[in-house]
Amino acid sequence: MLKRLTGMIEHWRGDRVDCQNAEGRSPRQPRWPWLRGKYDAANTTLDNYKHWSRADGLSATSANSSEVRKTLRNRSRYEVANNSYARGITLTLANDVVGTGPRLQMLTADDAANRFVEAEFFAWCEAVGLAEKLRTMRLARVADGESFALLTDNEAIESRVKLDLRLIEADQVASPTLLNDTRRYIDGIRFDADGNPISYDVLKDRPGGDFFLANESYDTVPADSVLHYYRSDRPGQIRGIPDITPALPLFAQLRRFTLAVLSAAETAAEFAGILYTDAPANGEADSAEPFESIELEKRMLLTMPGGWKMSQMRSEQPSTTYAEFKKEILNEIARCLNMPFNVAAGNSSGYNYASGRLDHQTYFKSIRVEQSQLARVVLDRILNAWLREAILIEGYLPSSLRTLDSTFEHQWFWDGQEHVDPAKEANAQKIRLASHTTTLAIEFARQGRDWETELKQRAKEIALMRELGLSLDPEDETTSDPDVTEDHAEDPESQQPTA
Repeated sequence: MLKRLTGMIEHWRGDRVDCQNAEGRSPRQPRWPWLRGKYDAANTTLDNYKHWSRADGLSATSANSSEVRKTLRNRSRYEVANNSYARGITLTLANDVVGTGPRLQMLTADDAANRFVEAEFFAWCEAVGLAEKLRTMRLARVADGESFALLTDNEAIESRVKLDLRLIEADQVASPTLLNDTRRYIDGIRFDADGNPISYDVLKDRPGGDFFLANESYDTVPADSVLHYYRSDRPGQIRGIPDITPALPLFAQLRRFTLAVLSAAETAAEFAGILYTDAPANGEADSAEPFESIELEKRMLLTMPGGWKMSQMRSEQPSTTYAEFKKEILNEIARCLNMPFNVAAGNSSGYNYASGRLDHQTYFKSIRVEQSQLARVVLDRILNAWLREAILIEGYLPSSLRTLDSTFEHQWFWDGQEHVDPAKEANAQKIRLASHTTTLAIEFARQGRDWETELKQRAKEIALMRELGLSLDPEDETTSDPDVTEDHAEDPESQQPTA
């Protein structure tokens, strides 16, 4: 049997050699071999095992579960409340995005109705403090990840339209204790078959409050009355996480490093000096008690025991790398918010004119994106609710707008970003208008102003000046060369650091 098996193996080897000689390849090698590629990042080695050990394949809903979001909210709130940099960054971001509040411009065919609605809506915004509430919503998105607002009625508002905006924290929108999450009901939000929110369960008291109970009752609010403001980073995400989530460990490192440097400096400062000797053990130096403290007096000449010397403690903190470490880690912290370092740190001493403007481009674009989302998710729905309620008030709105099927075309204006060099910006604006590459509407919109309102106001001023016999100011001949544009970076003054 063994001989027979050996013979079969030898016969197979012979056939294989013949096949290789005939075709130049092994019979097990496919005629069209597959090309296999490898990704280094997909390999798990002893070096990267710990680094990728926390990676998972959870869905957006599972990854952002209620417990995960609760932990992130608590930690980010704590950091914002106790870290000066975190507080300053969030306040700066809210002020830059919202500013003094949006301004409405109606674009319907009835100019008189447009002006009336704009004036009345502005008065309503002042009555309810819309700008302050929008800034609070932006602050909440940084620390909480999301913000909720309820469209309610408030009879105490000094306006004919009693619509109000009541802000609630993300903790109050949650599944009650006895309700479990399902495919169409997740964490207090009920969805239809297409994934659209139908209603929100809002706890009457906030968890963690003095009056909150484990079996707390709740209100089911229809989705039409709820404004949910958050950033969706993944398809299928329905709840937000704090914007500063990636920076939370960095904030902790920044505070720990600062405290460690301070502790080292304090420890060194607690000792005025130290006695030491260069003499060998059992040498000629006088005996001295080890670790014995000596009380010193000011402006006093002291004598040391024979063979002993006194050395004053030298402070090694803060080291030369302390400032560089804070700069680098703060730059990394601000990156997740698309904020440049000089804005996050409130310090532009290391910048020149060109680099300062270049770093702001990404930040300003991010602000415009956020303002667009805020207008779509929050402002458009507020305006629509305000107009729907105003229509129901007899004789309030102009007749051209008192139809429920009106389109209410409009746009929003935000505060413009101030230019570092107004003279250069004015020259660049003049060139753009002269070359017909821009319009007055665009230029005024950059400043957050309505071009029609500004032109009408300017016409009134010119007419009044002529009526009073006042001459218009001639064009300033001291302005810089018109060939200098806003992107000119070779200005000698621009190469000097600016504060």
